[in-house]
Amino acid sequence: MNFGTITTGDHCRIAWRAEGPEDAPCLILSNSLGTTMAMWEPQLPALTAEFRVIRYDTRGHGGSDVPAGAYSMDRLGRDVLELADALRLDRFSFCGLSLGGMLAQWIAWRASERIDRLVIANSSPFMGPPSAWDTRIDTVREQGMAAIASPVLERWFTETFRADHGKVAVFREMLIGTRSEGYAGCCAAIRDMDMRPVLGLIRRPVLVIGGTADPATPLPHTEALASGIRNARCELLDAAHLSNLEQPERFNELLMAFLTGNS
Repeated sequence: MNFGTITTGDHCRIAWRAEGPEDAPCLILSNSLGTTMAMWEPQLPALTAEFRVIRYDTRGHGGSDVPAGAYSMDRLGRDVLELADALRLDRFSFCGLSLGGMLAQWIAWRASERIDRLVIANSSPFMGPPSAWDTRIDTVREQGMAAIASPVLERWFTETFRADHGKVAVFREMLIGTRSEGYAGCCAAIRDMDMRPVLGLIRRPVLVIGGTADPATPLPHTEALASGIRNARCELLDAAHLSNLEQPERFNELLMAFLTGNS
């Protein structure tokens, strides 16, 4: 296992970790809003058997720096490409969930020559209205992350999963441990994003995963991705927003089959 930080062109340090065989095909995993690279731990045993897995903390989260001000999808996407450049990854597959799935769309549009296969999980090409994101930004800046913890956890996990307080407590601490400024910066990037006009330009093999009980990015968002991206494959899981955590075995099966070309 290797780990460290890279420094982007705007002087932001991005924390990363690499696991799996060094000569295996590369796969980058991108976390959701309010989480860290640790959200992917249920996927690692399966993925590292076949891939060199690169995880990183989105700017504003975890071990990465927290620049002040609003972020943009362009800036977050360039963070990924600069990480790949620093690690000398000419081509890679990419799997992102929620905010990470939005970055997957951006990378497939802006840097398709770098992508082998793409997985977009529990995500959306557009998440309006902007006023809702402005309200959330104001709330975390004025009242802190604890003020949004309960409604966020209700979107992340089904009621059945939330009954297992031990599992949910870990992710509540992860959410509350996110710096308000970093969370707000990424909220601004989601607020200002609209990938709908460019979905038809994505030409790489794409797997779209949705959750049938996902209130954050419900089925119409999944369907917009699946219908807007040419030849995208779509799979649904019985899960809320963080489907990789609620249904790890099925999520891993879908991931491995698609990424290895055996789907």
